Amino acid sequence: MADPILVAESKEQIFLLPKMANRHGLIAGATGTGKTVTLQTLAENFSARGVPVFLADVKGDLAGLSQPGGNNPEVLERAKELKIDDFKGEAYPVVFWDVFGEQGHPVRATVTEMGPLLLARMLDLNDVQEGVLNVAFRVADENGLTLIDMKDLRALLDAIVPDTSKKPADRDDDPLAPIRKAAQGFGNVTRATVGTIQRQLLVLENQGGTKFFGEPALTLKDFMKTDSDGRGMVNILVADKLMQSPRLYATFLLWMLSELFEELPEVGDLPKPKLVFFFDEAHLLFNDAPKALMDKIEQVVRLIRSKGVGVYFVTQNPIDVPDKVLAQLGNRVQHALRAFTPRDQKAVAAAAQTFRPNPKLDTAQVIMELGKGEALVSFLEGNGTPAMVERVMIRPPTARIGPITPEERKAIMNNSPVKGKYDTEIDSESAYEMLQKRVAGTAASADGAAGGGGILGQIGSIVGTIFGTNVSRGRMSTGQVIARSVTRSVTNKVVGGIAADLGKSMGGSIGGSVGRALVRGALGGLLRR
Repeated sequence: MADPILVAESKEQIFLLPKMANRHGLIAGATGTGKTVTLQTLAENFSARGVPVFLADVKGDLAGLSQPGGNNPEVLERAKELKIDDFKGEAYPVVFWDVFGEQGHPVRATVTEMGPLLLARMLDLNDVQEGVLNVAFRVADENGLTLIDMKDLRALLDAIVPDTSKKPADRDDDPLAPIRKAAQGFGNVTRATVGTIQRQLLVLENQGGTKFFGEPALTLKDFMKTDSDGRGMVNILVADKLMQSPRLYATFLLWMLSELFEELPEVGDLPKPKLVFFFDEAHLLFNDAPKALMDKIEQVVRLIRSKGVGVYFVTQNPIDVPDKVLAQLGNRVQHALRAFTPRDQKAVAAAAQTFRPNPKLDTAQVIMELGKGEALVSFLEGNGTPAMVERVMIRPPTARIGPITPEERKAIMNNSPVKGKYDTEIDSESAYEMLQKRVAGTAASADGAAGGGGILGQIGSIVGTIFGTNVSRGRMSTGQVIARSVTRSVTNKVVGGIAADLGKSMGGSIGGSVGRALVRGALGGLLRR
C-alpha cells in the first residue's frame, strides 16, 4: 500500500491517503495565495508514489517540476519554519505537451474523436447549428467519410450545402447529389446555417485550432507511464498560449477527461490512483455550458472514480464549480479569499459551509485571515468521511518553483519517452480527398480500373495523374487549379452518368458498414443513449 502523502502541518501533520485520492478534490483561493504551490506539492508526492499526473501549466511556472529546487529563499524559510530537517531539492520525470507543438510534443485528436457535442461547444454553436453539425457527422458515417482534420470538416460542410438550382436533386451529373439528399433526409439543412458554422470554424482556425486536429492522434496510455525508478510521469500541458482561447482550452481538457472515461476499464477501489488529473482554471469548463453538457460533466466526474482516476479542480472561488460537481470533491484545500464584494462574501460563506465544522475554528472568519501558504484543509479519512477542517501550513515543494530556460526544456524533450512519436504530422486520405475524387470523377475511374481495367477508368486515372488532381491534399498551384477545372469538365462530359453512378455506388456501399463503427468519445456517446 502506498505511503500517506504528507501535505501540510499545523499542530499535527495532515496526510492525504492515496486510496482516497480518486475521490477527487478542490484547490481554491484568491490569486497569489498559494494554489499553484499546493498543486505542485501534491503532484510531486503522487509522482513519488508511482502515480502519473496530468496538469495544465497556465502561467508557465509548473515547468520547474522538471528541475531540482531547494535554493529558493522563501522555500527554505518555509522548510525551516516547519522544522523539515532533511529538506533537499529533487527533480521529477516530466513530459511536455503543447497543442501548438511549440514548447512540447504536439497534442492532436481527430474531428471524429472530438465528436459533434464537444465541437459545438468549442465553436459556440446554438441548438440549430449544433443540429446541422450532427447531421454532417451522420452523413460522414453513412458515406464512409473519415473526419480527421479541419479540411475534412470544411469539405463535408460544403458537400451538404443544398443546391439552390432547379435541377433534380439526384441528377446524375452531380456526384455530391447523394450526400446532399442524405443530409436533407435528416432535416432542413440551410445554406445560411452551414455558412455560420464555416465562419465559426474560421474563428477557431485563427485561434490555432487547426493544429489540434490531425494525426497521429494522442494515445492516452502515453500519459500513464512511470520512469525507470517507478515514479509516475508528470505530464505538463503548456497552456499559456492556449489560455488566450479559453473555450478551446476548456473543451480540450474536457475531451481528454471524456477519453479517459471511455478508454479505461473499471477497476474499483485501488490502493492508489492510476492517474491524477488537475483541471486548472476550472471555471472555464462550466461558464455558459448548456444543461445537457453540465449533466454529462457531472456524470463523468462521478463515474470516472471507478476507473482509478482522481480529478482535482483548481479555481479561485468554490462557487465557480456547480453544486452537483462540488458534492463529488471529497478532498478540499481552501486558501485565502477576500470578501470585498457581495459575490466574494457569498463565496466565503459557501466555502465555509462545505467543510466539516471544527468547534475550535470560525471557518468563515479564518478564510479571510489566511496568509500566503496557509490553507484550510479537510481530506477524507480511511472510512470515507471528511476530517474536521484544520488551519495548516502547506509543505514546500522539492522541485523548482517557477519557469525553466529554453535549453532546459529542450534537454527534457530530447530525452522524452515519446520523442518522435507525435512530432511529425501524418496526412492520411480522408473526407477531403475522397470528396475531391468524387467531384473529379477519379473515385469512379479508380473503381473501374480495379475491377478489370475499363477504358474509362484508365482515362480518368491518366488525366488525374497528368494534371495533379489525384494526389494527396495540399496547396495547389494556379496551373493545377485550372487543370482541375478542365479535368472536371472533361470527366463530366465524356464519362457522364456512368462515372457518377459508380461514385454513388462506392460511397453508399462502404459508408453503411464502416461509418456506423466510428466512435466519438464518452460524452457524445452518453448523449445518444
